[in-house]
Amino acid sequence: MTTPTLKLPSPVPAPRPRIDVQQLMQGRQELEIAHRGEVYRLRLTKSGKLILTK
Repeated sequence: MTTPTLKLPSPVPAPRPRIDVQQLMQGRQELEIAHRGEVYRLRLTKSGKLILTK
């Protein structure tokens, strides 16, 4: 005789935080991001694209 297996619902993943680029950049065209001892540069181009460089 087998015991029925209880299936628990899969946990719902938490939504990823989202920040608007205008809020992040605060009117600037460029900012630096420090990560694990390295500095990265995030730039907003004239055409509105984001470029992240080390």
